[in-house]
Amino acid sequence: MPQPNISEAILNQRKALTALLGRTMLKLATACAEVLSDRSALEALLAEALPVITYGKHLYVLDADARQITDNITRDGPDPEHFGRDRSERPYMQGIVGSTDFKLSGAYISRNRKRPMLTAIQVIRNGDGELIGFLGADYDLRELPATRGLYREPHEWRQIKGDPAIRGGLFQQQRVQSLMDDSLDIILPLMNELMTEHGVFHGNIHFSSSLVTLWLMEDPYAYRILGIDDLIDPDICLAYPHRPYTSRSVVPAEAIKQVFAMFRELRFADDTIYLRAGSLNVCNGIVSLNFSCDGSHYLPYEKFLGMGLELWVGNAA
Repeated sequence: MPQPNISEAILNQRKALTALLGRTMLKLATACAEVLSDRSALEALLAEALPVITYGKHLYVLDADARQITDNITRDGPDPEHFGRDRSERPYMQGIVGSTDFKLSGAYISRNRKRPMLTAIQVIRNGDGELIGFLGADYDLRELPATRGLYREPHEWRQIKGDPAIRGGLFQQQRVQSLMDDSLDIILPLMNELMTEHGVFHGNIHFSSSLVTLWLMEDPYAYRILGIDDLIDPDICLAYPHRPYTSRSVVPAEAIKQVFAMFRELRFADDTIYLRAGSLNVCNGIVSLNFSCDGSHYLPYEKFLGMGLELWVGNAA
């Protein structure tokens, strides 16, 4: 089964959480309707139910005008701070009446703890079906279960505009020859060697600042930084044990050299619109580019190699 994109992953997670929480909330709301006028009985009912409300952090009841009529019932006991609070303007209360009796809010940052939260609201109705209140339950995103796998990154060209101040002054600037520019005949072959023979799966070449950042298959959680003195010394390969080209790669080994050759072309094609930094990840096949106008591009390597130089310089502007 293909992995979902980020929007699909969020929607799937919300559907799963709604299914997990909705039935239990409805059952508790029905019980609350019978004692709605008795604060003590309501709070006792919430305290008894909290362990059953899967992953719930706080429970509370509001009247028909969305004013809180109980303490927040927490795992550590009652919290009276929010009694009497008007929640009618909170985002999770918007659009619930007339559309559905249960609503799971979008994630928000809590006022007090400054952490991502969700709120579930269940309408409370009497025996005649009239709305008489609301049952609320707060959930800490840290404690909710992950119901789906990690989303996939779209395999398409994405363009992102940069700092407007840089873009506005684009034609008042000119490329300055960097130390890396002077030694690309050494540096680019070394980068190719590190990626094909020494386990580097992601390399980011910062042409303007003359440094490279590397991520290795055997230690992917920490990146390495190579300065210009490292990059012009072929002995640097001795610092990285030989590793076969990773089987996780979607980029043919011979294409790496072609990508770097195009980086070089984009660096020197124009003195105003030029490549400041470029990266290649052989495991997802994505090339990233950052130009002098501060615009960034992310696209599959095969699409990148199929584009002409003139198109790139024009798009950078």
